[in-house]
Amino acid sequence: MPSPPRARARLRALCGAAVLLAAVAGAVPAAASGTAPAWSVTPSAGGGTRPAQDGRPYFYAEGVPGTVLQDKVAVTNPGDSPLTVRLRGADADNTGTGALSLRTKSTDTGAWITFARREVKIPARTRAEVPFTVTVPADATPGDHPGAVVASANGRDSGVSIHLRVSGPTLSALTVERVRVVGGRISYDLVNRGNTVLTPRLAVRADGVLGRALDRRPRTLPVELLPGRRVTLSEPWTNTPALDSVRVRLTVTAGGGAHDEATATKRFVPWGGVAGAGAALLAAGGGAFWLVRRRRQAEDGGNGDRSDHPDHGTPESSETPEIPESAEIPEISEIQGSWS
Repeated sequence: MPSPPRARARLRALCGAAVLLAAVAGAVPAAASGTAPAWSVTPSAGGGTRPAQDGRPYFYAEGVPGTVLQDKVAVTNPGDSPLTVRLRGADADNTGTGALSLRTKSTDTGAWITFARREVKIPARTRAEVPFTVTVPADATPGDHPGAVVASANGRDSGVSIHLRVSGPTLSALTVERVRVVGGRISYDLVNRGNTVLTPRLAVRADGVLGRALDRRPRTLPVELLPGRRVTLSEPWTNTPALDSVRVRLTVTAGGGAHDEATATKRFVPWGGVAGAGAALLAAGGGAFWLVRRRRQAEDGGNGDRSDHPDHGTPESSETPEIPESAEIPEISEIQGSWS
């Protein structure tokens, strides 16, 4: 998007003939028999501050605060009927899981976009080019301000992203936070602490008492992390240790020198085996308790009153009171306590 001093004046001059019909009827191929082809929206060829001869996948604009940048968006109607398209600007955003989305209410780039006409009627088999400007506020912060041009028609929305950079100092910084291992996955948060769009790279390593449990070399994540955004991502970890205490370390990097690390500790215990062993110990302990009780009963069975036996005192002073035949085996917690 060039930024000539008289950009505003040029836009006003274009408003009189707001839509430039770049293709007359018949220049765009008519629909073949059957379903009509869908309309499309793209950057106008040859415009912007980074034009390309074979078309641009997105708008790119750069300027200092206070600059008015100018470009054109092309909307193609290949159908046999006229098409009414509504245009608007929007701020880009990240969803909570990292996917790109658009904000419902624009307060940044989307709010800085002004179209020569917001509603355009395009004849059949015609491409229309609509001029627009991006007015960068004088107090705009330096760095990346991602946005989009959105076209709406026939119940469908289609857009083209705008890569807007406001000139000034830039900072690439990100943090990895809230690392946790849950259900065979390593979950974590990434936060863009700088003012540039980042494409993070992630390395994962886990070291346990029994040795290295996981080692994944750095790889690029399928995420464009916008400035100031937080996303929650996860890594699968299916072959977790059966028994170990592991320290998981995540290392993230990105262009511009962004770097951060975070760790989490996880203990892996085969609770099924522990429960089985505990049940076996309880059974063995219950059996031993029963045998001891029966032996004592057998030893005292033919001696009559315990108070008359030379080896015993009175029942009140006995250290091991007699357990009635009807007594139940104590609860598990009591048995565990008695062996502590």
